[in-house]
Amino acid sequence: MIKTTLKKIYLILILIFLYAPILTLIVLSFNKSKTRAKWGGFTLDWYARLFRNEALMGALWNTLLIALAASVISTLIGTVAAIAIMHLSRKGRTVVLGITNIPMLNAEIVTGISLMLLFISFGFRFGLGTILLAHITFCIPYVILSVMPRLRSLNPYTYEAALDLGASPLYGYVKIVIPELMPGIASGFLMAFTMSIDDFIITHFTKGAGVDTLSTKIYTEVKKGIKPEVYALSTIIFVTVLVLLLLINKAPEKGEKK
Repeated sequence: MIKTTLKKIYLILILIFLYAPILTLIVLSFNKSKTRAKWGGFTLDWYARLFRNEALMGALWNTLLIALAASVISTLIGTVAAIAIMHLSRKGRTVVLGITNIPMLNAEIVTGISLMLLFISFGFRFGLGTILLAHITFCIPYVILSVMPRLRSLNPYTYEAALDLGASPLYGYVKIVIPELMPGIASGFLMAFTMSIDDFIITHFTKGAGVDTLSTKIYTEVKKGIKPEVYALSTIIFVTVLVLLLLINKAPEKGEKK
């Protein structure tokens, strides 16, 4: 009984340390007073000012554009790569999967500096294009990781039966394999979108002058002094990421029930 109570207290303390700062930020985004030490009443004025702030709205547009494009492209590439990996021998599959997992295990600062040096060596002009390429690069492994379990559980005889009945290989994949992989593909897309919209370090090393995403813009604003509009923006980001993570967890469950 005492052991169970101590475990519950320990879990509650962990949750408090993890989410108390976020809850504080959310509360401050509705605080009418600019000072963080005094509650001046409930207001939505900071959210209204946020949407009138052209610099933050420009960063928001860049973030959403890059995140959507990167997630779509990385989902397409990652899905095709996962299918190709499954057709390799067991030894080759292990080697390739180990290589694709390196970007996830590698420190982001190393990935960011490496991509920056790569773009410089090829003479790329830093801007939205380099950020997009960088985000596609680190999002592809997450898509592969999401699609591979669905491929392993796929019954190969269904596809072979479709070929025996006269379906072309492409038609068989489109009508048989892809629908079975959709839960994994959807999870990979949402995971890529979440990772892209939340990234700072890699974006910081691959962006050009005058180009900002939400993460880099918030970092710049914090150095000048935290404004209440940043609280409102951070709250919106947290809620968006939370919803996406819930969808990521629900997508496989819905696929299994279907």
